Amino acid sequence: MDDAHLPGVYHDAETASARGQRATLRLSRVRLLGAVLAAVGGAFKWKIGGGVDFWAWVALGGFLVALFSEFLLWALHPELKWNAGRAVAERVKSLAWRYAVAGDPFPGDAGDVRRDLEAKIDEIVAEHSKKLLLTSTNAAGDQAMTELRGRSFTERRDAYREIRVLGQLTWYRERAERNEKRATLWRFLLFGGEFVAIVLAILRINGVWDVDLSGVMAAAVAGGAAWIGLRQYENLNLAYLAAASELARIYRHLPFTAETDWATTVAEAEAVISKEHAAWLASRPSTT
Repeated sequence: MDDAHLPGVYHDAETASARGQRATLRLSRVRLLGAVLAAVGGAFKWKIGGGVDFWAWVALGGFLVALFSEFLLWALHPELKWNAGRAVAERVKSLAWRYAVAGDPFPGDAGDVRRDLEAKIDEIVAEHSKKLLLTSTNAAGDQAMTELRGRSFTERRDAYREIRVLGQLTWYRERAERNEKRATLWRFLLFGGEFVAIVLAILRINGVWDVDLSGVMAAAVAGGAAWIGLRQYENLNLAYLAAASELARIYRHLPFTAETDWATTVAEAEAVISKEHAAWLASRPSTT
């Protein structure tokens, strides 16, 4: 069983989240670049033919680009779809795996667990029906989940360990490393920008030129800081490291788990993943 076998609602939410993320990052990037462009236009003067100030038009263009991007972010709310989509996808994924391997709240000796699974998914869909279109089904995936649930305890345990836990552990580990590298890179860029801004300001004080390039660098540094705030590289690195550490411990212990403790063990593993998701969502704008 893999992501292709998860319920159709999961795939709808994943698609909506990916689209919302791309739109949010694209528009935010354009908005920040527009602000820097406006600062560049404000720093220079060049009148074409003694009349029209070219750089004034550049500044105006930068402000208009930033304003239009800000308007689209406000009107389309792509970040809310990004957040809501991920919330739905991760909750449905967790429920699907709990069901497929007979983990809590769908233990092997429970009653009509399939009905309970659908009821919980319906609750999630109802919470986000005003923001996301969640209508797809996945018959092949339903069959794969049911088949895995019907296998022996050892098979279910091994499948959960190697596919769900190890897959999530690898994802967190890779993302932690990537975010650490990006956080370090952006911090160096900000330090470099601030140093250049100081040098330019000193040169202007000493009459080397009268162009306010330090203002341009200040705008660039502010834009970089805003980008770091949006991407949250450092916070994500710490959250992913913590989740990876916990999942690594669970991965090591899973082979020794008794069948009588299986349902609660699965719940423990899923709680680690849910904790990271909850922390991520808490740092974003409301998805309700």
